[in-house]
Amino acid sequence: MQIITTAIPDVLILEPKVFGDARGFFLESYNQQTFNSLAGISPVFVQDNHSRSAKNVLRGLHYQIKQPQGKLVRVVSGVVFDVAVDLRRASPTFGHWVGVELSGDNHRQFWVPEGFAHGFVVLSEQADFLYKTTDYYAPGYERCIRWDDPEIGIEWPAGITPTLSAKDEQGLPLREAEVFP
Repeated sequence: MQIITTAIPDVLILEPKVFGDARGFFLESYNQQTFNSLAGISPVFVQDNHSRSAKNVLRGLHYQIKQPQGKLVRVVSGVVFDVAVDLRRASPTFGHWVGVELSGDNHRQFWVPEGFAHGFVVLSEQADFLYKTTDYYAPGYERCIRWDDPEIGIEWPAGITPTLSAKDEQGLPLREAEVFP
């Protein structure tokens, strides 16, 4: 596995070794020892999630203010543009974002630590998105930042007219949102 650093040092892109031939491919999507030794972190994952979304569906920017979740995300079918936003007020990168294209073809994974909002938009006709979390879903603590908050300034792929859930349409601007210390 190769670790690629991003503009926010705590957010990482992981590229697994893919062994392929005419029959298909094999990759190790997660190995605790490898993750610990290469990434230098040792999260304990407690929940696996799978979402399927249609083209232009934008989910996010989500986080839990209590019981925060670190997320190891990947796409097994389709293509998404995935984003992490630093919500740790004491961080030098507070309010900054990083994004990466994840797909069933590039096999990349994205490590989004606790203290970050997370979201993605589907670029293909459909995408299957899988992710591991370090804490359980707690709807009472879930919060949402506006996907298009100009203060954050995420550069979403051109030509996207996002389809949002009712919950995501109610996302708050960063300046009004609860954030981490």
